[in-house]
Amino acid sequence: MDEKLMFDSSTATEYDRGIRRTLPTYDGLIRLASSALRLQADEHAHVLLVGAGGGNELMEFAEIHPGWTFTAADPSEPMLIQAAQKASGLASGRVKFVLGSAADVQADEPADAAACLLVLHFIEGMEAKRQLLADIRARLKTGAPFVIASMAGAADSAELDAQFALWRQHWLDRTSLNAEQGAEMEKGIRALSFLPKEEIEQLLSDAGFGGITPFFQTTFFHGWLCVAV
Repeated sequence: MDEKLMFDSSTATEYDRGIRRTLPTYDGLIRLASSALRLQADEHAHVLLVGAGGGNELMEFAEIHPGWTFTAADPSEPMLIQAAQKASGLASGRVKFVLGSAADVQADEPADAAACLLVLHFIEGMEAKRQLLADIRARLKTGAPFVIASMAGAADSAELDAQFALWRQHWLDRTSLNAEQGAEMEKGIRALSFLPKEEIEQLLSDAGFGGITPFFQTTFFHGWLCVAV
């Protein structure tokens, strides 16, 4: 697994505040993802969450759908501990935690649905991204819904530049960062493993997903709903 996914304890502590600054509609994304899965998953679905550390989607999904059970996987132990702490009040047996990624989840009992939110852009290289998506597909029943969200965009395109300009202005308006600090943060974000939207959709298709439908966008963050075929 890419080292960029190995969030340490300080990163885990800061994540909840930082992600809502980086993606102002973060909570809306999670709510929409929950509803997107429920379109095709029944009230007793078992849901695979890949990159579940932090626990935010786990708690949202669990509260809205009390009959769902979960396998929550994340390669960062501090992030997974944070998720487990948030989930401590859930009924016993509703969540199984796995330290690792989709490949570390047993494939002998395929899930009814899955989500992988804000993970793909941390995975370096086309083949590693394709493998992650294939590993998720291998752990789903045919016809199972899958929601994925990722940063996306064509590098050095006018569209991506305009989206970053808005993203940067949001930070300047809502935080104490100055222009120089905002530019430095943008440099770090641009160094992540971006792909154009069309290439992500092709990877999903290659991995065995169909019905690929965009359902979310805020600046350069995008979300898709699809099904395992």
